[in-house]
Amino acid sequence: MFRPARIFEKKSRLFSIVVIGVVSILALPVILPHLLHGFHIAHILLHVGGLTLAVFIAIIATFAYAKLRTKRLLFSAIAFNVFIIAEVVLLIDITWPSVFYLVNMSLQEVGHLLTFMALGLLALGVFRND
Repeated sequence: MFRPARIFEKKSRLFSIVVIGVVSILALPVILPHLLHGFHIAHILLHVGGLTLAVFIAIIATFAYAKLRTKRLLFSAIAFNVFIIAEVVLLIDITWPSVFYLVNMSLQEVGHLLTFMALGLLALGVFRND
């Protein structure tokens, strides 16, 4: 009998589901239109890979926090979720350059600020003394 909770028991199965999910969601709007654009597709695939890893680690960190309820894991889970947002912003900026701006900041600057914030939260979680 199929139980949804069993999907998350093995990390390899979860990783496979995350890879298939992220690539299938991004295939039509992001990957396929740029498939023949030379090195541009390599840059896009680099960020798709970063997004995939961020989603996978965020899921694992969120489940770990739900199980143990420590502040260190909370900061780590928040950091990886912020990294997902940063990767999405950077992927939008790379896929459709010069289309989206937030007031006086480009999406590339916003993505870098979010990445820096994720690193700060991760450092806070790692160096925190509980």
